[in-house]
Amino acid sequence: MSDSVITHAPGVFAVGHLGELTQVVPFDLVDEALASAGGLQQRVRRLPSRVVVYLLLAGALFTEMGWTGIWSRLTASLSVPLPIPAGSSITAAMRRVGPKPLKALFDLVKGPVAVTATQVARFAGRLVVAIDGTQIALPDTPANLLVFPKAKAGPNGPAGYPMLRLVTLMACGTRTLMGAAFGTDATGELTYARELVTTAGTTAALRPGMLLLGDRNFSATTFVGTVASTGADFLIRAKTHSTALKLPTLRRLPDGTFLSRIGEVTVRVIEATITLTPADGTSKHSATHHTYRLVTSLLDPDEAPATALVRLYRERWEIETSYCELKSTILGGRVLRGRHPAALTQETWALLLAYQALRTAMSDAVLHRPDIDPDRAAFTIALNTARDQIIKAGAASSTPKPTSSDRSAPPYSTASYPPAETGPDPA
Repeated sequence: MSDSVITHAPGVFAVGHLGELTQVVPFDLVDEALASAGGLQQRVRRLPSRVVVYLLLAGALFTEMGWTGIWSRLTASLSVPLPIPAGSSITAAMRRVGPKPLKALFDLVKGPVAVTATQVARFAGRLVVAIDGTQIALPDTPANLLVFPKAKAGPNGPAGYPMLRLVTLMACGTRTLMGAAFGTDATGELTYARELVTTAGTTAALRPGMLLLGDRNFSATTFVGTVASTGADFLIRAKTHSTALKLPTLRRLPDGTFLSRIGEVTVRVIEATITLTPADGTSKHSATHHTYRLVTSLLDPDEAPATALVRLYRERWEIETSYCELKSTILGGRVLRGRHPAALTQETWALLLAYQALRTAMSDAVLHRPDIDPDRAAFTIALNTARDQIIKAGAASSTPKPTSSDRSAPPYSTASYPPAETGPDPA
């Protein structure tokens, strides 16, 4: 093995890795997040803060296991396996680190990744992104219910679990995450969406040069105004029933679309009939939604033809697929582990980080194949491969591979580790 390749960090830090995904979330980046969010340990013991962060990230990839089982997988390739800490010690160490370093780390790794010009990612020179929300089931504990109360009983009876509402902004070409906001589902989707597009992390998640896709719930006057204020463009499906926005015709355009206004924002309205073409070649209109109405800030038909925008809108479903990957493939339909709100917050950021790491690695893997869109890569295979590599801990490079991420990741650092202290408290 060459000098530029290491298998593990030394000493008690050896458990802190994520297999090959460590190159997407390298040591220095974790240390930077811990330092900025106040999560560094005061003394190095058997569970340093960096190890705790990687344990949380690995937990997001092995969601069916308890923490001691995940520890066993992280240490499986060590020549001298470290003793397994008690579950209570792991929990105490996670509580010591808290959720803020995980949020800080997500802010460092979030964002789009580069793809080749032939891979679907842009429209009219703008990065195509989508926004939507989902719900994730939580453990039904007294502490969780104080912050995440169950929904009121409906015609089918009471809710089974308390729910967390998650809203993300996603790059459609790669399904990488641009930002996320979450909390109790007693707060509406649009509230989290407005928070997300304006104040995610240190910079706004939505900005000029982006084209936002959204479903009918986002065709609200206040939200449209918020998006317009960021300088980004949008393509949002509008409602057509009795509660739909009033869109008076201000001017007809040559392509059959027309200009209107939503609040103070001038929009272009596109009305389209969706036609289905089965394998036998016959055509028929959609029985469920005969007419679609889209509103966009792209007012020039020459720059953004109506037909092209209607075809582009189907890219919005990429975010629905990403939620399926997150909830059905990674979580396997399970509730989160955390039995109190701070643990849930920490775990959710870890889940989003693990998803972002997988999607970044998948995008990097197809950079040499411009004929393959990154979103066509098999997510289940990527997840299982990442899990196998954690167990095998196949030689992690001390200098990360060049990746497609917009950020420039610092190299790994294995120097100047303080010696581990011994004592009765492994946390």
